[in-house]
Amino acid sequence: MKFQTLELAHDARIATITLNRPEKRNALSFQLLEETLTAFDEVERSDALVLILTGSGKAFCAGLDLDELKTLIGKSHAENIEDSRRMVRIFRRLYDFPKPTIAAVNGAAIAGGTGLATMCDFTLAVPEAKFGYTEVRIGFVPAIVSSILIWQVGHKIARDLLLSGRIFDAVEAHRFGLVNEIVPAEHLMTRARELAGQLIENSPSSVRATKRLVNSFISSQLDQQIAQAVEDNARIRSTDDFREGIAAFLEKRKPRWSGR
Repeated sequence: MKFQTLELAHDARIATITLNRPEKRNALSFQLLEETLTAFDEVERSDALVLILTGSGKAFCAGLDLDELKTLIGKSHAENIEDSRRMVRIFRRLYDFPKPTIAAVNGAAIAGGTGLATMCDFTLAVPEAKFGYTEVRIGFVPAIVSSILIWQVGHKIARDLLLSGRIFDAVEAHRFGLVNEIVPAEHLMTRARELAGQLIENSPSSVRATKRLVNSFISSQLDQQIAQAVEDNARIRSTDDFREGIAAFLEKRKPRWSGR
């Protein structure tokens, strides 16, 4: 398939998906989300044994696209539920992908971008990379990513990152265990391919079975948490604070919260 928002390349049994909207800092449009899911399907069906996910330009992924953000105000509850489920599909598909996945984080990975980067089995990041679950700063709830983040880092660190909405760097992300390695930018893709080569040396059936086993330890709890997250994510969009947060963000001003 010919993609408009990403590039898919195959080489030496390694598939590389490059988010390719550099002018938008690879922000998540609905088209990009759908094309990424299609690319995942193609990689799963291919003879590739490892998937690398990266971004073009100076950013990995800047979160939800501003044009998409504008459309969220005024949607019905049913529409908000479907939007939430769309985000679940992309994150859960990546988290449960049957082949090993490597995120090569070449720059900022914010909100949904942090989610994509940390859902991979391995996360490599350049020293300049920035991360952040910034949803609370604009009236969102980081519901979907939070369900997996808590399993990854524990409640205390998750509360810090989710409630503050602060930006943190690659060093801190590494300390939390969200980043496996910090790699100079000029060596990022070389190191990602080197790691992919090491994974390819292992038995593909054993790797698949091991990944499936590890994920199965929390799958039932995760299913319940994500179902709740979808509802919470949709519900927050009917609040005054959500509408104010979006408006303030788009108008580049400080929000005036009402708490409603």
